[in-house]
Amino acid sequence: MDLLKTQGFVLIDVDVVALNNAGKSSSTNFDNGVATKTISKNGSKFTYVSGQAWRYWWRETLRKDFNWDLSPITRESKIAFTDANPLKYADDDVFGYMKAAKDVVLKEDGTPELDSKGKEKKEDVTVTRISPLKNSVLVSVASTKTEEHWSSMARQDGDSVPYSKEEYSAVMKGMFSIDLAQIGTFATYNKTGFKNLTSKLQEEGIANGCSTIDDSFVKDAKGIPQKLVQLPKQTRLKRTLDTLKALKTISGGAMQTNNMGDVTPKFIILATTTSGNHPFSHIAKAEGAFKNIAVLNIEAIKEVLEDYKDQIKGRVFIGKRSGFMDEINNDLQSLTSDNVVVTTVNQAIEGYCKQLETQIV
Repeated sequence: MDLLKTQGFVLIDVDVVALNNAGKSSSTNFDNGVATKTISKNGSKFTYVSGQAWRYWWRETLRKDFNWDLSPITRESKIAFTDANPLKYADDDVFGYMKAAKDVVLKEDGTPELDSKGKEKKEDVTVTRISPLKNSVLVSVASTKTEEHWSSMARQDGDSVPYSKEEYSAVMKGMFSIDLAQIGTFATYNKTGFKNLTSKLQEEGIANGCSTIDDSFVKDAKGIPQKLVQLPKQTRLKRTLDTLKALKTISGGAMQTNNMGDVTPKFIILATTTSGNHPFSHIAKAEGAFKNIAVLNIEAIKEVLEDYKDQIKGRVFIGKRSGFMDEINNDLQSLTSDNVVVTTVNQAIEGYCKQLETQIV
């Protein structure tokens, strides 16, 4: 099995937003003050959106724009889990899960089986799945100064109720990776992180069109490869392409009512590699006396394309939206070659998805 990975890098460009809040602000005189998420590095402050929030936007976009039926969530005491059925629910497959539970053992007639003490027998049905889709946070490329802006609720009788929020403008970067061999392919052996399916789901999958393939990397005590359960190619391909195409319409973020921001990529790189390491992590940087100007490092992109040429499979697709960093248009076009396509964001996504149709087997 080829261990191919989709490696993606994006830049988003937002103005006067508060995409991911951090709870009550401790630096305001207002009782109802809300802080935004920030982080410090080398003495400078950067705004960011948590990886969990970005994944939430992504999942919701797949639900709304691609009609994904999301896995239902069960809450028990202090824990919550999805249905953990990646055969039925694409988001369980792509985003992963952990479900620690025990089910009552049933007889053939459907009644509970009892133990020697007359209690219902239960079997451990704990399953976990490492997400094939991995992503970073979205973090501002350059240092960012947040501004406290105040508002008030004044439509009621009596005094107005003031509140404040932190807002900012920033170019933000993010990375993601998709394990192409893992989507739609499930381990069933009893090892932490590898038991993706219960025995019942394994049987259902095989009975409904799934195939079994050898795991090239995990063998039992006799040296025999463990078996994996795999969905049909078209199902695996659709889930992968939907996940990527969702970036064209992804939306989300806190305070969208008054601070609506467009969080679709304004710049994107997509490539298929044989390496799990993300090669495009440092192609954006901050310049200026205060490191407050975000720029795209063309020389760094050239370096990656050269250094990783043996690990990159197929063509690299680079997309940029007109009106965003237009000063680098000529430099970007100079990257065009037989192996590099420079186009618009949506066309880059579509072109890469077309390439994946030949890479997923």
